[in-house]
Amino acid sequence: QVRLLESGGGVVQPGGSLRLSCAASGFEFTLYRMRWYRQTPGKERELVAAITSRGDSTNYADSVKGRFTISRDDAKNMVYLQMNSLKSEDTALYYCSAVRVTTFWGQGTQVTVSS
Repeated sequence: QVRLLESGGGVVQPGGSLRLSCAASGFEFTLYRMRWYRQTPGKERELVAAITSRGDSTNYADSVKGRFTISRDDAKNMVYLQMNSLKSEDTALYYCSAVRVTTFWGQGTQVTVSS
């Protein structure tokens, strides 16, 4: 059974940091590109960060460049999103996805940036 389980969300003050984790199981993790998306009510889901199946290339939304870092640990079937210098506009439900021919989604973890 395919499963993507996000964790690490929470409430943080502006300027703070959080590290999101996504535990993958039930599929061949090393063959999949991994992505983090986010969504706020009334808005479309936004691609935040992506990493290739080999982990040799990453890309980011302009709004998070220089602040967020995506990484993967193939030995643990994990993908991470390190988020620094958080802003109120980063508040969203963050989703992990695995992409190949099929796309798998997690249930999301809430990040709230508020003073």
